[in-house]
Amino acid sequence: MRIGIAYDARVSELEYEPGAIARITINRPDRRNAMSFEVMQGLRDALESARSDDAVRVVVLTGAGDRAFCAGADLTGMQGVDGVTTHDARGLLAEVFRDLWGLGKPTIARVRGFALAGGFGLAMACDFVVASDDAQFGAPEVNVGLWPYMVTVPLLRVMQPRVAFELMATGRRVSADEAASLGIVNRVVAIDQLDTAVDELAATLASKSPLILRWGRESFYRAMEMRADDALDYLQAMLSLTAASEDAAEGIAAFAEKRAPTWKGR
Repeated sequence: MRIGIAYDARVSELEYEPGAIARITINRPDRRNAMSFEVMQGLRDALESARSDDAVRVVVLTGAGDRAFCAGADLTGMQGVDGVTTHDARGLLAEVFRDLWGLGKPTIARVRGFALAGGFGLAMACDFVVASDDAQFGAPEVNVGLWPYMVTVPLLRVMQPRVAFELMATGRRVSADEAASLGIVNRVVAIDQLDTAVDELAATLASKSPLILRWGRESFYRAMEMRADDALDYLQAMLSLTAASEDAAEGIAAFAEKRAPTWKGR
């Protein structure tokens, strides 16, 4: 069972079915799913819908068609707006990143074709990336006299600074296999296996306690940004909190009784 959420830059549309997996699609295949201001706001709206729906356990983010996950910002679609308005609107991408990180639920980027510029950042802002073997990743802004400022943070969260800077300074694209070797893609599969691989990962994540996965996800990213001693103190407190939860008691009981656990999310 799935919850499907589709966003079209021309017609905003949300479709729901009962289930635990929300699918958010950037639906502009004719523009390689480039992000206009309307698309970024649509992503924010869809992510908020997924965040506030307790039935949603996992969010899958993808692009329509077979050419691109997302080719970045729609440069032509952002012209003709005054400088102050444009500056403020560019903050929408930062808010999309914050929405993904603050979702409280695991996110999977399903990448087919190009994931470039802001689209590269969008994929890197997800917790997991499953890519088809024709996927390409890169930050080519320097080639048109720009710099990938907004994607700096998601890139630095998942890759070594020297590698991130090389990709930003050269505009070089990397293949799916190279992306996997850099540790920024979790799995590379044949095109005809992409949906199966994404579904399997989503189903695995959806089968876990939503409470424990939320706390674990939050603690993982917080620990990355803390001093080692502070992180250990924080993680010890989280361990005690987790051990006192009903889901921890249920998980241990289910293990002892050799049965599947029934999570309550508390």
